Amino acid sequence: MSDAPGATSPAARPNARKVREGTVVSAAMERTVVVAVVDRVRHRRYAKIVRRTRRLQAHDPADDLQVGDRVRIAETRPLSKHKRWRVVEVLERAR
Repeated sequence: MSDAPGATSPAARPNARKVREGTVVSAAMERTVVVAVVDRVRHRRYAKIVRRTRRLQAHDPADDLQVGDRVRIAETRPLSKHKRWRVVEVLERAR
């Protein structure tokens, strides 16, 4: 009886976690990196494309990322006061 009230099935929410790509801008903390995620949005009144940057703290369990690396991060449970993201994969290493 999976139709019980309050039961959550995998089909009801296939993947509610957000995934973003960004660049590591700080790796000074232990097992934490700051990732700058750039979104291009259209201005409501002037219709110009505007770049919006968000700096997100992400968990790096291997602690091997450097500034300039391009990474993919995924939303996760709160890991600390500001960390709500984790590094899923490294797309490109810094040169």
